Amino acid sequence: MPRMLDVSDEVRAEIGDEEADRLLAGDNAPGSYDCTSCRTQGDSGQERTSTVLFIGDETAVLAFAHAGCLPSQVVQVTEEQLQGAVKSITGDTVDTVDLEPETIAPEQAVLGVTSGLVLIAGELHPALVVEPTAPIVRPGASGAGDDFLPLLIEQGFMPVPAIEAAPSVLHGWSVLLAMGQLHAVLQASPNGGQPVAWWQAHQPLQVTESWRAAANKHQQVLVFAAPVGSIGRQSREDLLRDALDKAAANGKLVAAAMPLAGT
Repeated sequence: MPRMLDVSDEVRAEIGDEEADRLLAGDNAPGSYDCTSCRTQGDSGQERTSTVLFIGDETAVLAFAHAGCLPSQVVQVTEEQLQGAVKSITGDTVDTVDLEPETIAPEQAVLGVTSGLVLIAGELHPALVVEPTAPIVRPGASGAGDDFLPLLIEQGFMPVPAIEAAPSVLHGWSVLLAMGQLHAVLQASPNGGQPVAWWQAHQPLQVTESWRAAANKHQQVLVFAAPVGSIGRQSREDLLRDALDKAAANGKLVAAAMPLAGT
C-alpha cells in the first residue's frame, strides 16, 4: 500500500532511488510508527510522514516523523549519539530534567545545560538554560575576565532585564530535538554552508514529555544564558525560575528564541 511519505532529495541521495521508491510504495515503510520528534504514534498510510536519516560514523538509521514535527532531512551525528538514539527507540532511556555539562565549539569551554518549562504571560514555554562552569575569555584575549555574555550579544542574543515576554527569534540558530532527545544547539555557518553545532550533546539527552509537548506546540525553544555562578544546578523548575529572575535583575541574563529541529 502506498505511503504518504516525504523523502527529501538529500535523503534520496543517501539511500538511493531504488530504496526511496520502495519506501514510497510501502514496501519498507511501517504503517504505524513512533514519531522521532514528539514520540507519539503516527500512521504513514493516513498522514504525511517525513523520512529522517541519522548518519553516524559507521552506520545509519532511518526514522519517521510527523511532517508537522520535522521535515525530511539528513542529520549527521556521532556514532555514540546514533547508538544512544537507537536505545531510545527501544525504550532504554530515563527521562530527566537536569542535563550533563557538555562542550561549546570552537573554544571548548565546558557548559552546563538544563532544560525546564518557563511561565511567561500565563503560558509555559520550553527553555534551555546555559551556564559555563568557569569564566569564558574572548578567543585570543589574555588575562582574566568573563566575556561570555558579550560574545553571545555579538551573536544576536538580547539582554533580559526581566522575564516578561518571550525573546525574539535568533535567525540562523536552531535547537535539534530528534528521536525524543536533545542533540544540539545549531548556528548558521559563517561560510554559508550547513549549520554547525554551537553546543552538542556528547550523548543524546532526554527531556521530559511535558517539555517535548511544549516544544512541539510552540515549534521553538527559549535559550537563556548566564555567566558562571549566576544560576547553579537547580533541582526544581520553581527554583530555576527564581535563579533566572535574580540573574535578570542583576543584568546577567541574555536570551533568544530558536526554531525547533532546524538543521
